[in-house]
Amino acid sequence: MAPAITLAAETELSAANTGFMLICSALVMLMTPGLAFFYGGMVRVKSTLNMLMMSFISLGIVTILWVLYGFSMAFGTDSGSVIGWNSDWVGLSGVETGELWGSYNIPLLAFMVFQLMFAIITPALISGALADRVKFGAWALFVALWATIVYFPVAHWVWGEGGWAFDLGVIDFAGGTAVHINAGAAALGVILVIGKRVGFKKDPMRPHSLPLVMLGAGLLWFGWFGFNAGSWLGNDDGVGTLMFVNTQVATAAAMLAWLLYEKIRHGAFTTLGAASGAVAGLVAITPSGGAVSPLGAIAVGAIAGLLCAMAVGLKYKLGYDDSLDVVGVHLVGGIVGSLLVGLFASGKGQSEVEGLFYGGGLEQFWKQCAGVGAVLAYSLIVSAVLAFILDKTIGMRVSEDDEVAGIDQAEHAETAYDFSGAGGGAARSTVPAPAADSASKKVDA
Repeated sequence: MAPAITLAAETELSAANTGFMLICSALVMLMTPGLAFFYGGMVRVKSTLNMLMMSFISLGIVTILWVLYGFSMAFGTDSGSVIGWNSDWVGLSGVETGELWGSYNIPLLAFMVFQLMFAIITPALISGALADRVKFGAWALFVALWATIVYFPVAHWVWGEGGWAFDLGVIDFAGGTAVHINAGAAALGVILVIGKRVGFKKDPMRPHSLPLVMLGAGLLWFGWFGFNAGSWLGNDDGVGTLMFVNTQVATAAAMLAWLLYEKIRHGAFTTLGAASGAVAGLVAITPSGGAVSPLGAIAVGAIAGLLCAMAVGLKYKLGYDDSLDVVGVHLVGGIVGSLLVGLFASGKGQSEVEGLFYGGGLEQFWKQCAGVGAVLAYSLIVSAVLAFILDKTIGMRVSEDDEVAGIDQAEHAETAYDFSGAGGGAARSTVPAPAADSASKKVDA
């Protein structure tokens, strides 16, 4: 992420860079609905709408919190290297329309809304680990608390001027630590508290719609160009273009590596594997893409695709129920991408830092380890505590009967598909009769 630096008198607004940043912001916003489709296709029929809503609600909650105080906490004046604050940014009440962001030639509001989209998708990522079993109201409250206590401070550590990881020199171009390790560790913390789904390792829990999964993966891949390339804030030195290229290259390499692993291990090339491998590559190149060459991006993607494919099976061996492999893809992929900066940084991208394989020794690798370890531990512990408190007060899980019958009907009074109309006939505009609704709830992939 391009750092926040002091406003220079000669800086003038660039219409081209401003337009670029607004387009990138829209691309990142699209990633959250894309994630909803990706996750929604991976669950069983009876949980489809709940999975969509767990992502969509973040668009509402985090937007309001970011405007009220989140942006100020993440990017305001540093306090103790752990949090920021700027009273003029509370509610954006003191922000002038033409005010620029630091010495960059884009409006402060353009940077604010770009970062907002990162803040929105990060808690949404967590939801995939909790599929089928969490009360929607409890989830909404968790999102609000987690964004406030975990995401906003961690974003300041990594990207805010004066944040300890920023000052240490931890490289995280667009969110390997602040987004993916943060969300993946949070997912692990919560599922250790709330427990497994009914029927875990006993009942088939296959994706109900692989076309939806592929649609979601495609939208994520498309939006990720804004996520990554936009994080250089429109600077014209070629680093943003390098990041764009590396995003494509690493994603392709990770997809191929995942499919190769699948073919060797399980004997087939699956569509779910292709989608998951692509996402693993996107995750891994997010922190590293501005520091490595395209050849380095191939290595980062291939290593991430292989290790993430291996990691998703750990939940069955270790006994934690990560429904949609958030830990295996986002936590592991984020760790891999962040640490490989210390090996593959070429010194010709976002900075002159060189990794071990380019003659730079292990200094940067240990800095990356510090960033990875701190974010992982903080998010894991705080997220588990938040989940424990919510579970003991308002309750995090739906009842066993509601989980078995279908969380969509229990929490949203809707179903994703109207199977009663599958045989033809006039379209129904009223609420389905009880018998038909009961039948639809029994359909489960």
